[in-house]
Amino acid sequence: MSAIDLIVLEIVQGTLASIEKEVEDAIGRTSRSPMIRDAHDYRAGIYDAGMRKLTGRSYSALVQPVVRDFPIDTMRPGDVYFHNDVYLSEGGIGHLPDLCVTVPVFARREDTEPAVDVATGEPVITDPQVVGFVQAFGHHDDIGGCVPGSMPSGATSVYEEGLMVPPIKLWDQGVPNQAALTIMTRNSRMPESLAGDLDAECSACLMGARRLGELFERYGVATVESCFDAIVSNNTDTYRREILPRIPDGTYVWEDYAEHDGVDEPKLHRQRITLTKEGGAGDDARLIIDFTGTSPQAKGPINHVADRADGNFLKKWLAPVLRNLAETPERMAELDVNEGIVDLIEMRFPPPGTLLTPIFPAPTNARTFVILRLLGVLSGVLAKAVDGDMPADQETIRYTGVYGTRADGTSYLMREVLGGGSGGRPHGDGEDTIHVVPDSRNLPTEFTESRFPFRVESLGLAQDSGGAGKHRGGLGYDKQIRMLEDAYFMSIADRSILSCWGVKGGKAGSPFRVTIDPGGPNEREMEGLVDDEPVKAGEVIRIRTTGGGGWGDPLERDVDAVLRDVAWGKVSITAADRDYGVVLTGDGSEVARSRHAEPPDDDATPRAEGIEVAPLDLDTLVVDHDATARRRDELREERGEVVAFFDRGPGYAQLDPEGRTHNDLDVL
Repeated sequence: MSAIDLIVLEIVQGTLASIEKEVEDAIGRTSRSPMIRDAHDYRAGIYDAGMRKLTGRSYSALVQPVVRDFPIDTMRPGDVYFHNDVYLSEGGIGHLPDLCVTVPVFARREDTEPAVDVATGEPVITDPQVVGFVQAFGHHDDIGGCVPGSMPSGATSVYEEGLMVPPIKLWDQGVPNQAALTIMTRNSRMPESLAGDLDAECSACLMGARRLGELFERYGVATVESCFDAIVSNNTDTYRREILPRIPDGTYVWEDYAEHDGVDEPKLHRQRITLTKEGGAGDDARLIIDFTGTSPQAKGPINHVADRADGNFLKKWLAPVLRNLAETPERMAELDVNEGIVDLIEMRFPPPGTLLTPIFPAPTNARTFVILRLLGVLSGVLAKAVDGDMPADQETIRYTGVYGTRADGTSYLMREVLGGGSGGRPHGDGEDTIHVVPDSRNLPTEFTESRFPFRVESLGLAQDSGGAGKHRGGLGYDKQIRMLEDAYFMSIADRSILSCWGVKGGKAGSPFRVTIDPGGPNEREMEGLVDDEPVKAGEVIRIRTTGGGGWGDPLERDVDAVLRDVAWGKVSITAADRDYGVVLTGDGSEVARSRHAEPPDDDATPRAEGIEVAPLDLDTLVVDHDATARRRDELREERGEVVAFFDRGPGYAQLDPEGRTHNDLDVL
């Protein structure tokens, strides 16, 4: 390409990123539900006329189901399409609360003259052609079904989960379909917020379509489309040149598990990947991801419809894991995933009737247990291929919340997506309290306390939740709320038995835990899947989210890093000795023993009263290096030879039929 072409390419690529961000910002500013407006559980994407995803900042849904049902030549400016039907989304929608809006982008044909509306002065496209799509989809508060929030943990059919809408035309040339909007809001327990969110998403995508149309008007259809081709092919070349050569040619197998489905008793719901890398470092390099060996579809709602459109959505969903193989962390942060990754990956699915190939009408509302676990399965199988040069297991998404009826008879629902710790990495510790959904966040205390009948007693890091390792796993949240009125608690959460695994000597993190009325007369532990646990006014709900797995031998962790973690309250004195073999002395150690209960869960009552634990002063706490060396020698002798490459934590033995701590695939 010529120098000017490269400049135009840079402008086009930057404009796409800017439009995507502008669409998302517009949705965030104008939507109404806490899940969209405050938690930011939504995404936007930009596609070309061939339905190729051009932006790579985050995942998004697919245009294929819209074009399948509404041919491109029937589309007109001002049209807006809508769908949320899991089984008719070509794999782009995972559960019914994810509502998707798609707007076609139009440009004038280059053999026509520009026209202007005399009354408004706005440009008019007299002979429009579809040149792209702007799309947004997000997780909404309620779309019907048998429980508030449309995520019944015991569902055995998708019909229990809410209103299914196949692709429809929600706006026709700028005119909203009021009948369809009325049907959807009538089926929602939160009709006003649902209507507001849909209006925000439609308006934002229409705005994005106008912005993209301006780009075509400025440079012409042929030039912009050639830039689109380059954006996609450059992404393909980057991964083929920089990432795939780091995976040795060969075949590798690994598996991980969901632990419960809300219907059957907890067991190991297997998700297996057989990864084949072939083609070396040449132009023929590619990956084959085979899911054969995955468990049969579950009775409960943890199934995910993945085997549509040749796994197009799943390829782009899993591909960000490959970025961890970049030469440096800085380079990893620069890599995006767009449609260019699709040609590098072949997916092979088992026959219908598995967790990834469920048969309609199998329920899917908790499909995060499967689709998020697959991120870890791919990371684990790659770790086997590259001698552990991958992060340990990361946090998984979970929804917790409370709902009830106010004194005036209106219903409320507060549902939050709390993050957890990411896994330790070859180059450093995992991150604390990250969120898998990019740019999402926990709900602000000021907002929730003003809208819902509870008080946030404390919000901090869950001490000792990160898996021990040379590089420690990130910590999860420790959040406690006190109900001011009677209500019901709900939870859709995995990793309440199994843990985020550690790798290459690293230890597993702590699992998800919810305790109601901790230290009180009615103290009780919740399972991960709960729909309607009664909570009395005055009772505290304590939520501790998962910690990431550790990377590398914890007895090789820098002692000063352990000292720092203890001083910051991330690691207790007990864990410093037990997990890292670090012996701390000085007045500070006595302060730590009194302030950091051993184990940390025992301090639920004072924390529930809002007592803060201040960080310790490093000057009052020191490492006894001689005692530490002896202690580490003792721990090495006690543990003996480490056989498994992965540490799954104590929960695995509870579910393994033979009571094993690991399986054969965990050993290199």
